[in-house]
Amino acid sequence: MDINARPNRRLRCAIYTRKSSEEGLDMEFNSLDAQREACEAYIVSQRSEGWVATRERYDDGGFSGGTLDRPGLKQLLADIEDGLVDVVVVYKIDRLSRSLMDFSKLVEVFDRNGVTFVSVTQSFNTTTSMGRSCRECCGNSLAVWSGHVKVRFLRRLRQEVSGRGAGKASPSRRPCASGSGRMPAAPRTWVRSRRRAARSGS
Repeated sequence: MDINARPNRRLRCAIYTRKSSEEGLDMEFNSLDAQREACEAYIVSQRSEGWVATRERYDDGGFSGGTLDRPGLKQLLADIEDGLVDVVVVYKIDRLSRSLMDFSKLVEVFDRNGVTFVSVTQSFNTTTSMGRSCRECCGNSLAVWSGHVKVRFLRRLRQEVSGRGAGKASPSRRPCASGSGRMPAAPRTWVRSRRRAARSGS
């Protein structure tokens, strides 16, 4: 017997399926069944790595991928937190989420609990080094996007504080008396106050 040989760890694979509309869900074999069948076939192909499908079904028929408020997904996350899942398997990434922000939140839960995930039709597998690199790229893209949103928010906030909302044009600029360079025009509120003072004889 080879003393260096080690039995593969048993990896509990949870299959998650989702369909946005309820159309066709009453059929004997529907979209959720097709997704599950494809995921089960992939898990069987990884049997030598110790992959085993869990008996629990995590299905969300008639739920949008633009929200995390889904019963099947909530049960999956609860079981992940309870340490009952090692790998999440989906037919396509958008079955898990259509929102980059929500996807990032799910990945945080996975990472915190040592769970990886696989998309069987898109060669996205975070159990491999390549898959983990792709996940990091997604995270970096989200960080850049969040940074842009923050900059735009702060710029808008400064405009509001200075009394120049985003819907107003920036103050015009007029030449200096000396003709060398330009200086900002006087604020409209100041001009109006001076006109009122002149009319009142001040």
